[in-house]
Amino acid sequence: MRATTILVCALAAWLAAAPTASAQSDNFPSRPITVVVPFPPGGSSDVITRLVTQKLGENLKTTIVIDNRGGGGGVPAALAMKQVAPDGYTLFLSNNGLFAIMPALTDIRFDPVKDFQPVTPLCAFPSVLVVPDGLPARNVKELVELARSKPGGLNFASQGVGSGGHVLGEMLRMQSGAPFTHVPYRGAGPAVIDLATGSVDLLFSSYASAISQVQAGKLRVLGWTAPKRSPTLPDVPTMAEAGYPGVELVVWHGIMAPLGTPPEIVKKLNEEFAKAALSPDVVQKAAAQGVEMTPTSPEAFGKLIAADFDNLGKVIRDAGIKMQ
Repeated sequence: MRATTILVCALAAWLAAAPTASAQSDNFPSRPITVVVPFPPGGSSDVITRLVTQKLGENLKTTIVIDNRGGGGGVPAALAMKQVAPDGYTLFLSNNGLFAIMPALTDIRFDPVKDFQPVTPLCAFPSVLVVPDGLPARNVKELVELARSKPGGLNFASQGVGSGGHVLGEMLRMQSGAPFTHVPYRGAGPAVIDLATGSVDLLFSSYASAISQVQAGKLRVLGWTAPKRSPTLPDVPTMAEAGYPGVELVVWHGIMAPLGTPPEIVKKLNEEFAKAALSPDVVQKAAAQGVEMTPTSPEAFGKLIAADFDNLGKVIRDAGIKMQ
């Protein structure tokens, strides 16, 4: 009898909660949504996120606030996200630099696989190897030779310790045996600005981050870090074609929610972000910058994070890449 009473009470509680959860989803969002971007304004992640969230805000008829919190490779922003309310109104932009590469380099004090709720990937892109227009090297081979000829070698900028640009620079250093020194920045935006002035010698960056300086004639593109050439940059050789086949990496960025966010809210966010990311004008603008929009289900995104956590972590450890 007691077991029956408990079962009836549990069923009543579930029935009472079901309309509440549905109503919560139906009314969402009822106020502005904040997306925390753990990088400064101006980088590829910021540019693409703003492009998608502008469309998202139009579709949802609400305000989407971008909160840039650069520094520390994104770790401080990720740790802060663990403390916010899991209500869908504060989201986080992650990437495989933060969620797969950084854990292999240092203690990040959170678990990328277990401590967040995946919503959807947004986009994926390889990197370009860019140098100041005044640098005498006209291709990757000449760049390596220049590094070997200069006392102290060349300095390579990155978007921060553990970023894709950091790992690619270390890959080139190890494969070439040339002296390249890492100079971390608080995101791609500041790194690109300093590169254009000649303050540093080279950078692996998304084309989206570098495109304005390339078009202005201040930067030159020497290489592409995907297995095949880009339709956007058909004359730029892959790093394999340039003689360094192991210098390859495709970076993804995606939306995470705090752990415990209601499934109904996660589902709605997934659908709305995917709708915004795949809208024709967003896809067209992203493609012009060498970026592919790649939304999937929360479950598929979770598997991608776990796979990269294992696979990229192994690459970092096997290659002996260290934080300088």
